[in-house]
Amino acid sequence: MPKPLMETYSPPDLDFVRGEGVYLHEKGGDTYLDFISGIAVNGLGHAHPKAVAALKEQSEKLWHTSNMFRVPGQIELAEKYCRDSFADRVFFTNSGTEAVECALKTARHYQFANGRPDRYRIITFTGAFHGRTYGAINAGGNPKYLEGFGPAMEGFDQVEFGDHDALKAAVTEETAAIIVEPVQGEGGVRAIPDVCLRGLRELCDQHGLLLIYDEVQCGAGRTGKMWAHEWAETARPDIMAVAKGVGGGFPMGACLTTDAAGEHMVVGTHGSTFGGNPLAMAVGNVVYDELNQPEFLQHVVDISNTLRQQLGQLQDAHAGKVEEVRGRGLLVGLKLNAAYLNKKLAAKARDHHLLMGAAGDNVARLAPPLIINEDHVREAIDALDKALGALEPETA
Repeated sequence: MPKPLMETYSPPDLDFVRGEGVYLHEKGGDTYLDFISGIAVNGLGHAHPKAVAALKEQSEKLWHTSNMFRVPGQIELAEKYCRDSFADRVFFTNSGTEAVECALKTARHYQFANGRPDRYRIITFTGAFHGRTYGAINAGGNPKYLEGFGPAMEGFDQVEFGDHDALKAAVTEETAAIIVEPVQGEGGVRAIPDVCLRGLRELCDQHGLLLIYDEVQCGAGRTGKMWAHEWAETARPDIMAVAKGVGGGFPMGACLTTDAAGEHMVVGTHGSTFGGNPLAMAVGNVVYDELNQPEFLQHVVDISNTLRQQLGQLQDAHAGKVEEVRGRGLLVGLKLNAAYLNKKLAAKARDHHLLMGAAGDNVARLAPPLIINEDHVREAIDALDKALGALEPETA
């Protein structure tokens, strides 16, 4: 039988036909508790009524004009982003990797426009994941993602995660910027301490570098602040790439910048046919308004504390299998003993109708909708307990 799709994914034998809140319904009639939410995307859960209504209303009016013409929804959402964050300017994209590409170009063009075209190198960190485009995989530096795509792209200097001395030594007269995820997702759900984010800000200020945050996965309320770096208060970036949760399931992203960083991105320097289209902006505005309510973000803080507490007890109960609970807010990981595989745990969890993911460093990843409650936490912990109980060690 012909295979019409590129085999770049290996999904399980499940076909979901409907989503409602924190649950997905499979065509055979089974219901699954969704604790991965499209990889930290469906922050408001599935089929949120306000987002659905906004999409339906816009779909009956106007789908696409391209950026040859003004899209009023872009201005509305950009004003909200800038009103509530470090940013002064916004460029809308369709995805996280596009937002990262815009961020990288903006950083280099800033140095060029300020008379330093020699400053083009960007410091990155091991374990990083910045997307799947050619520039993004080179920024991430994962050999597995680079293999088979020709020579590595010039201009990226990768530093070992957490090695402060190596970071300082990597800064040269050719360095333009540093890019970092405040909470690494694919790299093993590793949160960077607030003090280290503040140290990055100081280092950039000292050397005239731009600080870029990749909050594609950890932003949009997932840590209990609208943007994860806000926990560090003074560690504000110059540029930030966001996506995933900002669209609540509709494909959209954005690159946010200060005036100084973004003022030189003028006509002809960058563009997107579909970025910021009317459909995306209709949904994006509703999602932002819902996420930005103080009581909503406080709920994320409270329920994430409950989840972490329950996961800690689960770690104690399966001490031989779970080494560590990691992450921040509702981006959480279980670091497993090397004898037990994270993907096998995810499969065992599916047997108990819980959906979760896997990340680097043998970490099982949880990124549930931000609307989960204590009942959902108990349901997930019960399924995880059974899945861990059934998890067998790998044989040599």
